[in-house]
Amino acid sequence: MRRTYFAVGALALLALLAIAGCGGGGSSSESTTAESAPPKSETTTETKPTSESKPAAKPKGKVAIVKVMNTPDLGKVIVDSKGMTLYDFHKDKGTTSACYGECAVAWPPLLTSGQPKAQGGAEQSLLGTTKRKDGTLQVTYNGHPVYGFVEDKKPGETNGNDFEGFGAEWYALEPNGEEPEDG
Repeated sequence: MRRTYFAVGALALLALLAIAGCGGGGSSSESTTAESAPPKSETTTETKPTSESKPAAKPKGKVAIVKVMNTPDLGKVIVDSKGMTLYDFHKDKGTTSACYGECAVAWPPLLTSGQPKAQGGAEQSLLGTTKRKDGTLQVTYNGHPVYGFVEDKKPGETNGNDFEGFGAEWYALEPNGEEPEDG
Protein backbone atom coordinates (compact mmCIF):
# COMPACT_ATOMS: atom_id res chain seq x y z
CA MET A 1 0.00 0.00 0.00
CA ARG A 2 2.83 2.37 0.88
CA ARG A 3 4.50 1.75 -2.50
CA THR A 4 1.23 2.65 -4.25
CA TYR A 5 1.08 6.01 -2.46
CA PHE A 6 4.75 6.53 -3.20
CA ALA A 7 4.17 5.76 -6.89
CA VAL A 8 1.20 8.15 -7.09
CA GLY A 9 3.24 10.89 -5.42
CA ALA A 10 6.22 10.33 -7.70
CA LEU A 11 4.00 10.40 -10.78
CA ALA A 12 2.29 13.60 -9.62
CA LEU A 13 5.69 15.22 -9.13
CA LEU A 14 6.79 14.11 -12.61
CA ALA A 15 3.59 15.51 -14.12
CA LEU A 16 4.15 18.87 -12.41
CA LEU A 17 7.74 18.98 -13.62
CA ALA A 18 6.65 18.13 -17.15
CA ILE A 19 4.08 20.93 -17.17
CA ALA A 20 6.52 23.43 -15.66
CA GLY A 21 9.22 22.48 -18.15
CA CYS A 22 6.98 23.06 -21.15
CA GLY A 23 6.73 26.78 -20.42
CA GLY A 24 4.50 29.14 -22.35
CA GLY A 25 0.85 29.90 -21.94
CA GLY A 26 -2.26 27.79 -21.65
CA SER A 27 -2.27 26.60 -25.26
CA SER A 28 1.16 24.95 -24.83
CA SER A 29 -0.04 23.11 -21.75
CA GLU A 30 -3.19 21.98 -23.57
CA SER A 31 -1.03 20.80 -26.45
CA THR A 32 1.19 18.80 -24.09
CA THR A 33 -1.86 17.20 -22.49
CA ALA A 34 -3.21 16.21 -25.89
CA GLU A 35 0.20 14.81 -26.88
CA SER A 36 0.26 12.72 -23.70
CA ALA A 37 -2.55 10.54 -25.02
CA PRO A 38 -1.44 6.88 -25.27
CA PRO A 39 -1.65 6.60 -29.10
CA LYS A 40 1.10 9.21 -29.47
CA SER A 41 3.58 7.94 -26.87
CA GLU A 42 6.56 8.29 -29.21
CA THR A 43 5.66 11.89 -29.97
CA THR A 44 5.15 12.54 -26.27
CA THR A 45 8.65 11.32 -25.48
CA GLU A 46 10.12 13.68 -28.05
CA THR A 47 8.07 16.69 -26.91
CA LYS A 48 8.67 16.32 -23.17
CA PRO A 49 11.06 18.80 -21.60
CA THR A 50 14.63 17.93 -22.46
CA SER A 51 15.72 18.22 -18.83
CA GLU A 52 13.48 15.24 -18.02
CA SER A 53 14.17 13.31 -21.20
CA LYS A 54 17.98 13.59 -21.06
CA PRO A 55 18.52 11.07 -18.22
CA ALA A 56 17.15 8.33 -20.51
CA ALA A 57 19.46 9.28 -23.38
CA LYS A 58 23.15 8.58 -23.30
CA PRO A 59 25.53 10.79 -25.26
CA LYS A 60 26.09 9.68 -28.86
CA GLY A 61 28.96 7.25 -29.20
CA LYS A 62 28.83 6.05 -25.58
CA VAL A 63 28.71 2.30 -25.03
CA ALA A 64 26.80 1.28 -21.91
CA ILE A 65 28.57 -0.62 -19.15
CA VAL A 66 26.77 -3.08 -16.90
CA LYS A 67 28.42 -4.32 -13.73
CA VAL A 68 27.49 -5.91 -10.41
CA MET A 69 27.13 -4.19 -7.05
CA ASN A 70 26.41 -5.62 -3.62
CA THR A 71 23.36 -3.74 -2.27
CA PRO A 72 22.21 -3.59 1.36
CA ASP A 73 18.67 -4.86 0.66
CA LEU A 74 19.03 -7.32 -2.23
CA GLY A 75 22.63 -8.46 -2.27
CA LYS A 76 24.32 -8.55 -5.69
CA VAL A 77 22.37 -6.90 -8.54
CA ILE A 78 23.30 -5.47 -11.91
CA VAL A 79 23.92 -1.73 -12.12
CA ASP A 80 24.97 0.81 -14.72
CA SER A 81 28.41 2.44 -14.93
CA LYS A 82 27.48 4.86 -12.11
CA GLY A 83 26.31 2.10 -9.76
CA MET A 84 22.60 2.78 -10.27
CA THR A 85 20.41 -0.33 -10.05
CA LEU A 86 18.89 -1.69 -13.26
CA TYR A 87 15.39 -3.17 -13.39
CA ASP A 88 13.23 -5.25 -15.69
CA PHE A 89 9.55 -4.49 -16.39
CA HIS A 90 6.97 -7.27 -16.46
CA LYS A 91 4.91 -5.48 -19.11
CA ASP A 92 7.72 -5.84 -21.67
CA LYS A 93 7.21 -8.65 -24.19
CA GLY A 94 10.49 -10.47 -24.71
CA THR A 95 13.05 -7.86 -25.72
CA THR A 96 10.35 -5.36 -26.79
CA SER A 97 10.00 -2.41 -24.42
CA ALA A 98 6.55 -1.31 -23.28
CA CYS A 99 7.89 1.74 -21.41
CA TYR A 100 7.56 5.04 -23.27
CA GLY A 101 6.42 8.60 -22.49
CA GLU A 102 5.97 9.26 -18.76
CA CYS A 103 7.02 5.68 -18.02
CA ALA A 104 10.43 6.29 -19.64
CA VAL A 105 10.80 9.51 -17.62
CA ALA A 106 10.28 7.65 -14.32
CA TRP A 107 12.13 4.52 -15.51
CA PRO A 108 14.80 5.72 -17.98
CA PRO A 109 15.89 2.94 -20.33
CA LEU A 110 19.60 2.16 -20.32
CA LEU A 111 20.69 3.19 -23.83
CA THR A 112 23.87 2.40 -25.70
CA SER A 113 25.54 3.29 -28.98
CA GLY A 114 26.70 -0.28 -29.59
CA GLN A 115 27.19 -3.64 -27.93
CA PRO A 116 27.19 -3.01 -24.14
CA LYS A 117 30.14 -4.16 -22.06
CA ALA A 118 30.06 -6.31 -18.93
CA GLN A 119 32.40 -5.53 -16.03
CA GLY A 120 32.82 -6.52 -12.40
CA GLY A 121 30.77 -9.72 -12.28
CA ALA A 122 28.19 -9.02 -14.98
CA GLU A 123 28.01 -11.69 -17.69
CA GLN A 124 28.83 -10.52 -21.22
CA SER A 125 26.87 -13.48 -22.67
CA LEU A 126 23.67 -12.13 -21.04
CA LEU A 127 24.06 -8.61 -22.50
CA GLY A 128 22.31 -7.57 -25.68
CA THR A 129 20.35 -4.73 -27.24
CA THR A 130 16.89 -4.06 -28.57
CA LYS A 131 15.79 -1.25 -30.86
CA ARG A 132 13.25 1.16 -29.34
CA LYS A 133 10.48 2.82 -31.34
CA ASP A 134 12.58 6.00 -31.66
CA GLY A 135 15.49 4.03 -33.14
CA THR A 136 17.74 4.14 -30.06
CA LEU A 137 19.36 0.97 -28.74
CA GLN A 138 18.31 -0.19 -25.28
CA VAL A 139 20.44 -2.60 -23.27
CA THR A 140 18.98 -6.01 -22.45
CA TYR A 141 20.18 -8.43 -19.79
CA ASN A 142 19.16 -12.08 -20.02
CA GLY A 143 16.65 -11.02 -22.69
CA HIS A 144 15.04 -8.27 -20.56
CA PRO A 145 15.22 -4.57 -21.51
CA VAL A 146 16.69 -2.77 -18.47
CA TYR A 147 15.86 0.57 -16.89
CA GLY A 148 17.00 2.86 -14.09
CA PHE A 149 14.57 4.40 -11.57
CA VAL A 150 14.38 8.13 -10.76
CA GLU A 151 13.75 7.43 -7.07
CA ASP A 152 17.15 5.75 -6.75
CA LYS A 153 19.27 8.77 -5.83
CA LYS A 154 22.54 7.06 -4.83
CA PRO A 155 24.47 4.06 -6.12
CA GLY A 156 23.24 0.82 -4.60
CA GLU A 157 19.71 1.99 -3.83
CA THR A 158 17.00 -0.48 -4.88
CA ASN A 159 13.81 1.55 -4.34
CA GLY A 160 12.28 0.22 -7.55
CA ASN A 161 12.46 -3.47 -6.67
CA ASP A 162 9.09 -5.22 -6.31
CA PHE A 163 7.43 -1.95 -7.32
CA GLU A 164 4.19 -1.76 -9.26
CA GLY A 165 3.79 1.08 -11.74
CA PHE A 166 2.72 1.75 -15.31
CA GLY A 167 0.67 -1.43 -15.42
CA ALA A 168 3.14 -4.04 -14.15
CA GLU A 169 5.86 -4.86 -11.63
CA TRP A 170 9.53 -3.87 -11.72
CA TYR A 171 12.41 -5.94 -10.36
CA ALA A 172 16.16 -5.64 -10.01
CA LEU A 173 18.19 -8.40 -11.66
CA GLU A 174 20.88 -10.58 -10.15
CA PRO A 175 24.13 -11.25 -12.06
CA ASN A 176 22.62 -14.49 -13.44
CA GLY A 177 19.74 -12.47 -14.96
CA GLU A 178 17.11 -13.71 -12.50
CA GLU A 179 15.01 -11.57 -10.16
CA PRO A 180 15.87 -11.62 -6.44
CA GLU A 181 13.75 -13.78 -4.16
CA ASP A 182 11.12 -11.88 -2.16
CA GLY A 183 12.48 -11.25 1.31
